[in-house]
Amino acid sequence: MGLQSGEAIILDVLDLQEYDRIVVFLTRESGKKRGVANGARRKYSRFAGQLQPLAKVEATWFEKEGRDLVRISSLELVRSAERLHKTLEGILLGAYLADQMNVFAQDSEDSELLYRLLNSTVEALVGGCDQDLAARYYEAWHLRLAGVLGISEECPACGRVFGDRSASGGTLGAALPPTDETLLCNECAGAGGRAVSAQALAFLREISATSLEKMNRQPPSIETLREMEQISARIRRTFLQQELNSYRIMRETLAGLPSNSRPA
Repeated sequence: MGLQSGEAIILDVLDLQEYDRIVVFLTRESGKKRGVANGARRKYSRFAGQLQPLAKVEATWFEKEGRDLVRISSLELVRSAERLHKTLEGILLGAYLADQMNVFAQDSEDSELLYRLLNSTVEALVGGCDQDLAARYYEAWHLRLAGVLGISEECPACGRVFGDRSASGGTLGAALPPTDETLLCNECAGAGGRAVSAQALAFLREISATSLEKMNRQPPSIETLREMEQISARIRRTFLQQELNSYRIMRETLAGLPSNSRPA
């Protein structure tokens, strides 16, 4: 408790009263924090230009035991996310990435791995990484870190290896059961399971050993990315028992644009 400081990524900024703002930020060592930036809405505030969603900052705050909100003393911009916010697609994607982290990250809990995931994803996007690939990479890793998307070479229920011969004489594939987020073989998943292609399995294996920047040099096919989006959304909805508003708004907004006017 007391005065603390550290590297952080801004997740959300909300207006509070006439002149103040609430800032939600993810720290490397201290987890998610919610704090008041006094006077942040004033024209000549010391926070001017610092409160950018997904910006990386050096934050200083005062924390008092028993208080839900910390008091933010200063935020010094380390890396802007301005390039991501230059297109409608980038704005919507940024809001979705931040929202997912805000929902999954816990207050004041160790968040080293989640912080590294968000930081590296934003870093890649600011550097020009394909946004579709970055979103799918982030989704899959986020669900893995949350403990709801595992990937191995074998079915956790029966122990048989994906790709082996099945009891019917075909190839043993992978599938998601109708009401569970665990990846099983298609026989253990039962009727109504969602089949997972070999390409999607390869994507899940590849993210374990390859950085986003390296995958961007030779990205998966559009078909594989669409399948991974659907798989991640299915698992996320099953786990949360609802869909993220930011994801729904992003898909509905982009679907409503004429194809020739959608951001590249």
